[in-house]
Formats: sequence, structure tokens, C-alpha cells
Amino acid sequence: PEPYPPELAPYPEPDRSPEPSEAPIDDDGVFDVTNYGAVADGRTEGSSAFSAAWHAACDYPGNSTFYIPEGTFLVGPISFRGPCCNDRSPNVEIRGTLFALSSLSSFKSSYWISFKNLQGLTLIGGPEYGKLDGQGAVEAWKEPSCEKSARCKKLITSIDFINVSHATISNITLSNSKGFHLGLHGSKNIKIYNVKIIAPEDSPNTDGIHVSNSSNISIFSSTIGVGDDCVSIGPGSTNVSVSNIRCGPGHGISLGKYKNEKDVVGINVRNCTINGTENGIRMKTWPGDRPSNAYNMTFEDIVMVNVSNPIIIDQEYCPSHKCKSNEPSMVKLKDIFIKNINGTYSTKSAVIFLCSSEAPCENVQLVNINLNYLVPNSPRQGRLNIKGFLNGLQVINSRF
Repeated sequence: PEPYPPELAPYPEPDRSPEPSEAPIDDDGVFDVTNYGAVADGRTEGSSAFSAAWHAACDYPGNSTFYIPEGTFLVGPISFRGPCCNDRSPNVEIRGTLFALSSLSSFKSSYWISFKNLQGLTLIGGPEYGKLDGQGAVEAWKEPSCEKSARCKKLITSIDFINVSHATISNITLSNSKGFHLGLHGSKNIKIYNVKIIAPEDSPNTDGIHVSNSSNISIFSSTIGVGDDCVSIGPGSTNVSVSNIRCGPGHGISLGKYKNEKDVVGINVRNCTINGTENGIRMKTWPGDRPSNAYNMTFEDIVMVNVSNPIIIDQEYCPSHKCKSNEPSMVKLKDIFIKNINGTYSTKSAVIFLCSSEAPCENVQLVNINLNYLVPNSPRQGRLNIKGFLNGLQVINSRF
């Protein structure tokens, strides 16, 4: 899926949220959405009440908490924006369950819930997991452009963090998004952990976590099973760490794809389990891409369980089959270190390198790779499949 539709600017225009209403302020700076009119009946749309409570918490001069209590809330598209008083974000605590409006026509922007222009944000789900359900199955996944191809015309990210810094996100469950579940765009110094992301394996474009134009991102100790990439790392991403992730179903952990990307530098994927996915580790670029670089990437200590393509570089990526296939990608992939990969796979090629003929893959190391072809009563037939140009390949102590 496209990280952001090409027609959208990198930073969407802010919503015109309603002015805050008068409501009591707790002595401890807790701003409960039900005090501003939100009703936990699962039927009453509450975005105006949520917005009013956020404005009050954002304007509060001391420590504040934007609080969603237990119960079920129906919420339309909403943006929680800063900067806030003293340039300090309220804490966000979600103890209840949020359901998105089901109709695509209710969404004018590319997100359901967004946090914009904030620093020091903490979003937590309380003692249990706060739940956000995008209701993608009702209408979005049935949209004709999603049914006919892998590129839906309208992708709605469930929760988007745009120009956010020094944030922590934990103990939430995201499910059934209309598009991506969680997005980071133009953000830095973000930690995401103890997150569950769930969608059916046939749900289109439902990436778990997507990172673009962001730096110093740490994603760890989470479970992601969706219909697309568990974690996708897009243009302009630097110093991204992914560790202790259980991925599956889905398309694995992927880098790249968006056309005309900025450089991607410093990616670390470690100690993950990838189970029953279409891909394991994947790096992908489009034919005809303009020159850019993706380098200094490490994938280490990963277990693959019945994965179709455990290790794949695809510089001919074109899901719509409308690319200029005669024009090679000009994205340079280099300094790729893949170590201690173990498990099973279900296709004949455990390692596939489809590299560019004009910007050859460079300095790729495979160390301690032990992958077994998973076909009953059949000898191991896995092999290394290389197309294009590759400079500097080392295969050490490996079997696949």
C-alpha cells in the first residue's frame, strides 16, 4: 500500500475543531470526555466532546490527562493538535473501546484519529489494553479499488502521529483498520511497545505500523497480525529499531516501495518471530524510481515459520502491473547484514535478490542462515535466486 496517497501534502491541513465547551475541571488535571458530553453507549457520535476535552487539557497550565473511561464510544474523524500550554502534551489514557464511523464518506482526510505538532506525548491503555476498532470490514475493505487491486483509492489510517516528538505509545489494541493501523509521519524519538494489532489476513492494505520521514523510532514487544506488512518502513526513515515482534499473518517486515523516496538509513530488526506470512524480510523498490539510497540495515536473530519468501530484495515491485518495467530502479541498496535466520519456508527459493541493473545491490552478507524447505516427503530444494546486478555478496555458514 502507498504510505500516503500522492495527492496529499506531507502534512495534512489541520481540522477545524469546535471550540471547547464549559465543563468542570478536576483538581488533579484529569479531563474526562464524559464530562464534556461523550456518551459510552456505542451509538452516540462523540468527536465534539472528545475535541472539547482535548482543548481543555491542552490549555491547562499544569500536568493534565485526557481521559477516556471504560465503556464503548463511537467517534468520527478527529485531530488532537498542539502545541499545548508550556509546549507540553497532556497524557492520554484510554480505558474504553473506540469504534470508528463505518462509512468512508465520513472521512475527508487520510486518518481516523491523529495527534499533531506535540512533544512529550504519552498514550497508554491503562491496566488493560485500550481498544480502537476501525470497522474496516463494514465498507472500506469492500471498496471496488481494494477488491480489484492492492491499491485502494482511499486509505484511512486508524491512528496517525504527525510531527510528534518524544512520545511513548503502549498498551493499546488496534483492530480492523480501514487502512494502516498506526502511522508515524515526520516524527522523532518515539517508543511503541505492548501493542496488539489485529486484522484478517485478507483485509487489504491494513499495515500494522508504518514509519515515514521519521527518526529514532523504537518498536518492540508487540504482536501484529494483519492483511499487509506487519511493520513497513518508508521514505526518509532513519534509526528505526524493531525487536521482539510476533508477526503473522501478513506480508512480513518490509522496507521501501513508495516512488521517489528519500533515503532510508539505519534499520535494525532483531529477535522477531515471523509466522505464516507471505514474506519474511523484504526490501522493495519500483521500476523507474529516481536515485536514492537505502543502507546500513541489519536483520538478526529472526525465526521464520512457514514463510513463503523468507528473504527477498525486489527492485521490480509493481503490484498494479502498470509500471515502466523496462526502466530499472535507481535506488541503491547497500550494506545489508542478515544473520541468524532460522526456520521453514514453503516456496522453492529461500533467498531472492531481484536487484537493479543500473544501481546494483552492494555489500550483502548472509551469515548463519538455516532455512528448510517445508514440503512433506520432498528433499530440500531451496536455492538462491539472483537477477540483476549484485556487488559484494557473502554467504557464510548457511544452508537453505
